[in-house]
Amino acid sequence: MTAINTSPPSPAMSSANSTDIATLERGLHASGGSADRAFRSTAYLAGGLVLLVLGLVTYTMVNRSTDAWSHMGLDFFTSRTWNPPEQFYGILSYVFGTVYTACIALAISVPLSLGIALFITQVAPRWLQRTMTYVIDLLAVVPSVVFGLWGVLVLSVHIKGFYKWMSSTFDGVPVLGSVFGPNPQGRSFFTAGIILAVMITPIIVSLSREVIQTTPQNEKEAALALGATRWEMIRGAVLPHSKGGLVGAVMLGLGRAMGETIAVALVIGSATGRIGLNVFAGGNSMPAVITAEWGEADALKKSALIAMAVTLFVMTILVNVIATTVVNRSMKKTRGV
Repeated sequence: MTAINTSPPSPAMSSANSTDIATLERGLHASGGSADRAFRSTAYLAGGLVLLVLGLVTYTMVNRSTDAWSHMGLDFFTSRTWNPPEQFYGILSYVFGTVYTACIALAISVPLSLGIALFITQVAPRWLQRTMTYVIDLLAVVPSVVFGLWGVLVLSVHIKGFYKWMSSTFDGVPVLGSVFGPNPQGRSFFTAGIILAVMITPIIVSLSREVIQTTPQNEKEAALALGATRWEMIRGAVLPHSKGGLVGAVMLGLGRAMGETIAVALVIGSATGRIGLNVFAGGNSMPAVITAEWGEADALKKSALIAMAVTLFVMTILVNVIATTVVNRSMKKTRGV
């Protein structure tokens, strides 16, 4: 048998190894030190530039909206009266319209989007996956004015009969009778919600698809090996792993729905002071009002419109903060932290 040499390395060998390591470290520092510093400085500069631009935009908008806030006080947020000739500006009904249409859009879009994303990733054959992915990504780049024109010229005209049937069907039913109320109009909260749902569905589908595809294949195979059906595998392996990202996708869709302008302005009905559960009634939203009334506004009215934009900006930031908090908490629970 060959004896194994267990003696310690000689001093000469140890010295040679130390020299090689020191030479390698000097080479790494010499070749990558300046590049690392340049990359770090560029990254800090880019991040600081983004924060600087955001801060300047915020400062400018807040500074130009102070006249409206000092003129109206809390009535700016608590009143539903928007009366420019009397220089009285209350945005409560517009805040309601913005949130209400966004919620209608989510109620329509979220089940549809998650179903499409699960079908593409878990059920559809490969050739159909590519086709559906291409079509959905193509829908995401259609300009919003196209959806708005289709809504006002086609959808609002032909869907009014369906609204009347829904209103008569649920007439007298508690809660639903108020939601699907009388005197339905083609240009209404619900029509705006449908248009917004069509617009945000490709976004939610694309993000949800990417999140679902990150589920480890061995977890899905393990569930199937234990006798789970495909739906049981999706419910037990795919959805728990993906729920944080799915919540984030939905919240991003909500942010897009709340900020949409021209498409909503064309189909929401442009009614002032309307607050109520009737989805078939006309209303208005903050982006639509800003778009429609900016061109004819005097100094005080422009200040009120900018203050409205600041309010929408804050609402959007709150939505993003809530989404981030929900996603982080969901991920901690998933990892068992």
